[in-house]
Amino acid sequence: MKRRYSSEDIVGLLVKVKGVVQGVGFRPFVYRLARRYDLRGYVRNLGGGDVEIYVEGVKPSIYGFLDSFAREKPPIAIIDHIETSEVEPRGEEVFRIERSGEDRVDGGSIIPPDIAICSSCLRELRTSSDRRYRYFFITCTDCGPRFTVIEKLPYDRCNTSMKIFEMCDECRIEYTDPLDRRFHAQTIACPRCGPKVYLTDGHGFKVECVDPILEAGRLIDEGFIVAVKGYGGFHIATATTIDEPVRRLRGRKGRKGKPFAVMARDIEAVESFAEITDTERDILESYIRPIVLLRKSRDYYLSDLIAPNLHLVGVMLPYTGLHILLFEGTKEPALVMTSGNLSGQPIILDDREAISKLGRIADYILFHDRPIVQRCDDSVVKIVDRMPVIVRRSRGYTPTPIKLKYRTDLDILALGCEENVVACIVKDREAYLTQHIGDIDSVESLSFLKGSIEHFKNLLSINPKLVVCDLNPRFATTRLAFDLAEEMRIPLIQVQHHVAHVYSLLAETGLDEAVVVAADGFGYGLDGAAWGGEVIYASRDRWMRIGHLEEHPMVGGDLATRYPVRMVIGILRDDPRIEEWVKARSYMLPYGERELGIILSQLERGRYIPTTSCGRILDAVSTLLEVCFERTYEGEPAMKLESAAQGGEDVLRLDPVYANGSIATKPLIESIFDNLGRACRRDLAYSAHVYIARSFAYYAVGKASELGVKHIGFTGGVAYNDIIIREFRRIVEGEGVDFVRHRLAPPGDGGISLGQAYYALLRSKIADQPVASR
Repeated sequence: MKRRYSSEDIVGLLVKVKGVVQGVGFRPFVYRLARRYDLRGYVRNLGGGDVEIYVEGVKPSIYGFLDSFAREKPPIAIIDHIETSEVEPRGEEVFRIERSGEDRVDGGSIIPPDIAICSSCLRELRTSSDRRYRYFFITCTDCGPRFTVIEKLPYDRCNTSMKIFEMCDECRIEYTDPLDRRFHAQTIACPRCGPKVYLTDGHGFKVECVDPILEAGRLIDEGFIVAVKGYGGFHIATATTIDEPVRRLRGRKGRKGKPFAVMARDIEAVESFAEITDTERDILESYIRPIVLLRKSRDYYLSDLIAPNLHLVGVMLPYTGLHILLFEGTKEPALVMTSGNLSGQPIILDDREAISKLGRIADYILFHDRPIVQRCDDSVVKIVDRMPVIVRRSRGYTPTPIKLKYRTDLDILALGCEENVVACIVKDREAYLTQHIGDIDSVESLSFLKGSIEHFKNLLSINPKLVVCDLNPRFATTRLAFDLAEEMRIPLIQVQHHVAHVYSLLAETGLDEAVVVAADGFGYGLDGAAWGGEVIYASRDRWMRIGHLEEHPMVGGDLATRYPVRMVIGILRDDPRIEEWVKARSYMLPYGERELGIILSQLERGRYIPTTSCGRILDAVSTLLEVCFERTYEGEPAMKLESAAQGGEDVLRLDPVYANGSIATKPLIESIFDNLGRACRRDLAYSAHVYIARSFAYYAVGKASELGVKHIGFTGGVAYNDIIIREFRRIVEGEGVDFVRHRLAPPGDGGISLGQAYYALLRSKIADQPVASR
């Protein structure tokens, strides 16, 4: 028999929920939960990204309602904090979803990222009797675009790019039915009322056809290049089993050798050309659907022009209805699916710009008519020493925050460096990384960065009180930081590049101190030199450079990065054999022997930049072994060296050499030079990796012991190298020290802004910082 309650038994409760709770089906979830517990009241989105709930009923029901929150919340919702306060009952008669509040409150919540198509939508897409059968823009409360469609909070249709599509009667019934999967799904659409797809040639003239998506697939099979509009920008697609279109794509895009990512039809197709572990499978099939760098299988049959001279290929699975339908039109097991942009510019999102710019690259363009609010490139993940490491954190991650150990009263804005730029905003105890911006070497990229920062400021309702940037005065982000500091009249802090790398690792691990190796290609040092192989002690209140790789001449500055034989000449300049070796390989220098004479003259006069860069050492080895002697994309010589080392053995067995805080690398280069022709390339390449890993590891272990530090980490671009990290970890853990690594942010320059912001957060707790001067 149902118990009767008097009015004295009824209580009211006001609840505010913080986290990722808008755009994830949270209000429908609350509605159904309240109905289950016979509660009255309302739920509504707030302007700051939070959700407000008022319930009234008997206490046992309210307690049951609250207990069910964490256990039954929508799968992509994240509840960070729940505030409750008991209030007088208001005499509500039903539970309802109220219109969202527009007031901007100090929310601390954020919308979710774009989410790959869910199994329910996929089933409908393939069911001929379903009214959304083969509809490319099929979504629900559990999947679809979020970050790339929202203009402002709260997350309601009127605040998204879907506002221009008036719902049909059938969609509106689903949208207003609390028991429907599309109840308050802001991207709800169908073939009658939603976005439409169409095909044009490269000049923008419409191609008449029955099914534009199937036609695009057929054109790809015929060897054409097709640009495809997605959630957060355009891709450029072509076949993977035919060399010619890939060759044409490289020529038109000006992309000589940089690997292309591919999108595979399904997981079975992936297994036909790549090796895949359970971890990699889980990541590929997750709602993030990133590009995962997979080992090519022995019977790899895709074009060798996709990822030339590399043992890995970047693979992702379809994450939208359009992608799935595209594969129905092609026989290809996978498609090249690379970012739709011109070299040095951000991914294109505007239709007119796509015709004017991508029309130079693509033969055809597959459009849809939903505007893209925010660009968002595909994310990239690599398994390093059995653990997933984020190479590029963008679609599927952005704008989900990283939780910090310490909070701040200041809203902090950090701008990163010059390559792989990602900005970071810290609010309270959360770090919000923007989507991948890319290299800031064009007006368009800088504009993209500025626009992304403004978008996040609006979403988070913040006004930065502190701006942080790199030390390098030549970086566009450094100049922008000074301009912003002056414009907003706020302090500015500059953080050394490798120190920022280290504090990025501390930020995501929550450690208060560690000895960390920061190894990469280049960072502006405190002494003006080019740092890049640093051992740093860092804690909450201080940091020390406690070691570094041996300094070598970097003749010609950036030229030594593009043509690493310059590094070889500088390191081995005292060896009488090196001049003849280079003369025999004069093709390694653009101007041959004449350029060699200039390099030797500059060395003799001491006209060069000293560098401790680990990246330049790997480049030098790559050149000596004739694996790669010209860098046409970031990290190319080192990446190809890692590929060349696969299956190798340590035949050199060199012992690390240390002197006055310097880790010797000249003996490595000398030994490889001496063993050219005696040992095979694979073993020499592997030996170089092992020597670098051991030299860093034993040095870091010794310093950690001296300082009484229990944790050793590794950060920077070299942290993507599986051989080095595997050997480094083996030694560190073998010595009884805890090894820590990145898991939430990229160890490369895409995580720099997190470290800059966290460094500033910690310093703001210790002392007031002066405004930096130009």
